[in-house]
Amino acid sequence: MSLHLFNSLTRRVEPFAPTDPARPTMYVCGPTVYHYAHIGNARGPVVFDVLARALRRRYGALAYARNITDVDDKINAAAREQGLPIAAITDRFAAIYREDMAALGVQPPDIEPEATGHIAQIIAMIERLIASGNAYAAESHVLFSVASFAGYGKLSRRDPDDMLAGARVDVAPYKRDPGDFVLWKPSTDDLPGWESPWGRGRPGWHIECSAMAAAHLGETIDIHAGGVDLQFPHHENEIAQSECAHGGKVFARWWLHNGMLNFAGAKMSKSLGNIEKIHDLLRAHPPEALRYALLSAHYRQPLDWSDALIEQCVRTLDRLYGTLRDLGDAQPTDAVIPASIEATLDDDLNTPQALAELARIAAEARKAESAADKARLKGELLGAGLALGLLQQAPAAWFERGAQTGDDARIHDLVEERNAAKQARDFARADAIRAQLAEEGVLLEDTAQGVRWRRA
Repeated sequence: MSLHLFNSLTRRVEPFAPTDPARPTMYVCGPTVYHYAHIGNARGPVVFDVLARALRRRYGALAYARNITDVDDKINAAAREQGLPIAAITDRFAAIYREDMAALGVQPPDIEPEATGHIAQIIAMIERLIASGNAYAAESHVLFSVASFAGYGKLSRRDPDDMLAGARVDVAPYKRDPGDFVLWKPSTDDLPGWESPWGRGRPGWHIECSAMAAAHLGETIDIHAGGVDLQFPHHENEIAQSECAHGGKVFARWWLHNGMLNFAGAKMSKSLGNIEKIHDLLRAHPPEALRYALLSAHYRQPLDWSDALIEQCVRTLDRLYGTLRDLGDAQPTDAVIPASIEATLDDDLNTPQALAELARIAAEARKAESAADKARLKGELLGAGLALGLLQQAPAAWFERGAQTGDDARIHDLVEERNAAKQARDFARADAIRAQLAEEGVLLEDTAQGVRWRRA
């Protein structure tokens, strides 16, 4: 069976075939780095990590980009509120995001473009949109003219009135139409800004992803993925500006959208105060149990998040790791991904069915009597886990570790305090924390991916 994926653009499950089988391309909308990410923000990266693994197995290669939005009004507000340089906010939370994703077993993308590193490409794309008549400059702003693109709304399939209401647009006097959206806006001296043909300013959110995707993956990409909450206006606006800037070429051939997390029956949101931060959950629960929970419902459906769900996933992993422990003497020649697992993932990433198949293999392994059957089934169990990003640690490590210990959490907090001190250029405090940890036998290593620590 070939890989089949639900395409939000056509509203159908379709057989997937990349434009270039030697280099499939995928772009996933990444974080805006101004605060800790919540567990709902992790669902897409975890699910699309399973997809990335499947694509690499099938095609042998993948160009996977997940961006970092490091220029945004929310970042500016956080920096102002905390009295820190903007880079101190973005560098800190980008590093924390990477650490959180790694803890959840999410493999890093091949490309991680940052918006501030693509200002030249953003300005060039805006210039093309003005030249083609799809954008206009007004009062130091540049806006995309929604009326100039006949296909606007084809992804979300909303009528114009609904789209206008859903976008929460600012009806400014310089707009020709209330639905027109900002590509470039002016910056005051206290805000990040770059020189442009329209004055010193900064990009709008939507244009950033279009420019970064084109720069690294080309004008037409195979898969664009993200949360269903981004379908409108973000993804709709990406389509409009990308296709207009590239002479009508299709921007993304497949659109994949993951459903939202619900908490106690309500959508997780800051306004409701029911946010569960990944950072906090990783300190309270085994990270692998969180990953298992995020895969427990089909990615297109809502997922009801609760402590009970996490506890159930911990018990399930206890049983799976217990099976591997009991098969300890069996030596599989390799971790072979069973055809039944591949078939469930080929069916629009049906991870609930894949997890059920994982349980079936484990149950069969527990009944196995011959050494050959035990070795074969252990290989299948490890292979099934590999496809899902599960069961990749030694059983002893699973049973010994569980959640972080209180001391681990304290060390982690000190490491974060040191990061914040360095960003604020309080090097005396940063050095004092390093010295304190060294006295306790904890060694720190500063790397490009963030700070790592280990006990001596």
